[in-house]
Amino acid sequence: MEQADKELNPMNVMKPLSLSTLDFEESQPLTVFEMGKLWVSYMGNSMSSHILPYFIQHCEDESIKTLLENGLAVSKDFLQRIEKFYNDANFPIPIGFSEEDVNLGAPRLYRDEFYAHYLKYAAKAGMSIYAVAIPLVMREDIREFFVYANECTTILLGQVNNVLYGKKLIIKPPMIPIPEKSDFINKQSYLNGWLGEVRPLHAMEIIHLYDNIENNTTSKALLLGFHQNVKDEKIKALFKRGLGMTDKSVKQFAEKLQMENLQAPSYLDHLVTTSTYPPFSDKIMLYHKFDMFSIKIRTLGNSIAVNGRRDIAALYGRYMVNNGLFVDDAANILIDKGWLESPPKAFDRN
Repeated sequence: MEQADKELNPMNVMKPLSLSTLDFEESQPLTVFEMGKLWVSYMGNSMSSHILPYFIQHCEDESIKTLLENGLAVSKDFLQRIEKFYNDANFPIPIGFSEEDVNLGAPRLYRDEFYAHYLKYAAKAGMSIYAVAIPLVMREDIREFFVYANECTTILLGQVNNVLYGKKLIIKPPMIPIPEKSDFINKQSYLNGWLGEVRPLHAMEIIHLYDNIENNTTSKALLLGFHQNVKDEKIKALFKRGLGMTDKSVKQFAEKLQMENLQAPSYLDHLVTTSTYPPFSDKIMLYHKFDMFSIKIRTLGNSIAVNGRRDIAALYGRYMVNNGLFVDDAANILIDKGWLESPPKAFDRN
């Protein structure tokens, strides 16, 4: 174990760098990078810190309950650290969410297994924020926070995967053959998708199709519970539309895998109870789906970037547009209700 740790130590391959710390003083003003990434991290963890206690209260499986407790501890820790940065900079702390947005006395809405899938989705979303922040943030103390946040979330995600895989709550990842040799692409038909010679999916296409299906099955189950509990009819109609969009995407992405005889992740709808006693406020439910569908756009963009077939690129492109329209409509409702908190913005020179 010690040998393995030594081999994984970055300082075994990188020399230490000596720089004056004058340009990285903790007293320097927050730049747009620090403001923006701290703000979005605060909002996400404020939401998690109020949703997870309800999940914990209705969890009977001890290993999954430990995952939820770890997730809650991480969210609270991040909130405290961000608040210290804000207080030191005389920056107003975002309103976020409060105890009014959750009813801990509401009956169970989801089965224990769903909580593990939800945590995996939430952890992936968190990492997409923290990892992007690291190369942008210049202040060393705040950059170290995002490194820390990324490491904590990575550990949590590993624990979640171990429980899901150990309890056989997820299928084994798709298997493809080991290449016989290194090879180059020598035909334009490699990009085909609809007509002519269509090649098998390559590894990155399989990974992202699988990931999008996994995300959407979790998103659909969460949305199913929200739809049967939301009070506002306009939000309910939006949620119904989101259910149809998400279900269609799962089927179309899964079809691409099934054409290669590769198994896709299963639906999680059966993990939603029939309870219609709302555990969450309309505000936090709508904001959660506004946030989830926004993250889907980023995930689809990442998928297009590593894709090589035109049919799959077109499929992702359609869902990026559809998700964008959903996010726009969700934002309009949030604004009408006075629920959409504004991120820090540039000077108004008008």
